[in-house]
Order: sequence, then C-alpha cells, then structure tokens
Amino acid sequence: MKSSTNQLWPIICVCFAIVIGMAVPAFWRSSTDDSSSLTVYCAHDATFAESVIAAFEKQTGINVDVRFDEEANKSLGLTNLLVAEKDNPRCDVFWNNQTLGTIRLANHNVLQPYISSNADRIPKKFRDAEGLWTGFAARLRVYIVNTDKLAATPEAIAALLESESLERVTIAQPLFGTTLSHYSVLADQWGIEQLKTWHTSIHDRGVREVRGNSMTRDLVVEEVCDLGFTDTDDAYSALDNGKQLAILPVRLADGSTICMPNSVAMIRNCPDPEAAKQFIDFVLSEQTELMLAQSAARQIPLGRIDEALLSEEVKQLREWAADGVELNGAATINQQVLDWLTAEYTGR
Repeated sequence: MKSSTNQLWPIICVCFAIVIGMAVPAFWRSSTDDSSSLTVYCAHDATFAESVIAAFEKQTGINVDVRFDEEANKSLGLTNLLVAEKDNPRCDVFWNNQTLGTIRLANHNVLQPYISSNADRIPKKFRDAEGLWTGFAARLRVYIVNTDKLAATPEAIAALLESESLERVTIAQPLFGTTLSHYSVLADQWGIEQLKTWHTSIHDRGVREVRGNSMTRDLVVEEVCDLGFTDTDDAYSALDNGKQLAILPVRLADGSTICMPNSVAMIRNCPDPEAAKQFIDFVLSEQTELMLAQSAARQIPLGRIDEALLSEEVKQLREWAADGVELNGAATINQQVLDWLTAEYTGR
C-alpha cells in the first residue's frame, strides 16, 4: 500500500500544479485588470457613430463592442432583438435613431432608468421623465424641392400635394425608418382612419413610392420628381454635391415639425451598468452633439451648446427643431400603424 501511495504522489503533485496554474491567472485577472468592456447596439449610421464611439474609447479606456443594424431593417431589427433578449440581456446600451422604437422598448419593460448628469441639457419633451431614454442629435422630416420646377414655399408645396396628380412627388415606403415615424405622427394627429384615407389618396394620385429616403432624394436630384419627402441628413448629402435644391420642414396642421432625435437608453439588467452610465453621459454631452452637428449629416443639437461653433445651416435646423412635436402619442399608436401597413403591403 505504501509503495502504491508513493507512486501516486508525482501524479497528485502534477494535478495540483495544473489547478494552481489555472486558478492564479484567473484570480490575477479578476483582481488586477481594471479594463472594462461595453456592448452597444446602434441603429445610427456607422459612418457617423463610429467616430463618437472611438472618442469615448479614447477618453475612458473602455472597449466598446458595437452591433449595428442592417439597413434593410431600419432599426426595427435591433428593437425586436432587444425584446427577444429581454430575459437574458447581452446589450448594455441602445443607441437608436428612431425614438418611437425606443419608447416601445420602454413600454415592454426592456429599459432601465438612468438620469444622466447631462440629461438636463436636453429639453423635457425630448426625454423620458423617468430617465428610461434621452434624446439628442436630431433629424427633421423635410421636403426636398427641385427649385427649377417648383417654388420652395409652403404654399407651392401644399398646392402640389392637393393636386390631381402626384406623379412628380416621391415618398419612401412607410414600413420602416423615419417614414414609419412620420406615419405614426400623422396617425396620432389625425386618427388612424384618416391616415389610411390619406395613404390611399396619395397612391391613387400616382405618388412614386420607393424603398428609402435616399431614393426619394435621388429622384428629385435626377429631376424625375419635383418634390420628395426625406430627412435632413439625406437632403444635405445632395446639397453638398452642388445640386440646386431647397429643403423646407414638413409641418403639421398646428405648425409643429417632425423632429426625430437619436436616443440613448440603458438595458434593464445589463451586464455592465457602470460602463453603460459612462457611455450615456458621453453621448449626451455637448462634445458629442457638436461632433454630430459638424458632420456631413448635420445632426441637430437639442441641448445647450455654443452656437458660435455651429454652421448657419444647423442654426436654422435648430430653429425648426424647436417646434418639434411631442412623440409619446405617436409611440403609443406606432405598433398599430405598423400592423396595418404590414397587412397592407403583404396583401399587395
């Protein structure tokens, strides 16, 4: 027996050494590694979001693992993914460019309250009272006008939209993106039955419906259409290329505009809430809003900012955005609008 035990000792020692060799590095990493990581789902265009994320990483030392949406889904994909992951969240922060989708997540109890120290920069109508989400860096729904064919005035636009033929007017399919938000705002203002009537009317009169806002812009640029519904970021990409176009805000009956902020929110029971708070603070800062305002997209700062650092174009956009409609009503009816549109287009 003694001889057998002596033979086992070398094996026991080797096993013990292996266990200690595995345990010590794990302990060392957990006790000395101060690095952190953060998972962000981002529906904003990667072209503009990546510079903000890189600046955050440089300033904080926190590594960001970012998942962008697919263009075809127009942010709905990430919103639906967050609902699916609700009981086992992988994401810490959702940066959405569709505020209505973020409000829908709040209604599904996917979001966790956090009132950033920078939230009070933002007007109350662009943030949740309980801190579930905060808006920043907005876009506007606008008309893009071929000024060789149509006067860039509210009166001329209204006359064209009331005319018998809309063959030279273009709008994106409303199943996704900001056109879906636009429809939801109209449903909130008019009621969904009047929205359905308007939708049928513009199609009966020949409106050119295309897949996205960039395509509506292109049809006006190419002089196929005289008027298009689009967003400020798409419109300015054409203006920057020297096209003779004009933009005017889409205004509702009460004079309000359709201002669509980016929004940022912490996910309930997220893996790294402390890093999430730092990221939210960063994107709601004047630094980030200024960075996005100075980009080609001309994202509109919603918070207090040094106006001397803004272009004249962005200053004008800020004036229009100040008239932005409150979005909670549109968020409430958004799912009903989407269900109707899904059935409408599936049946075609």
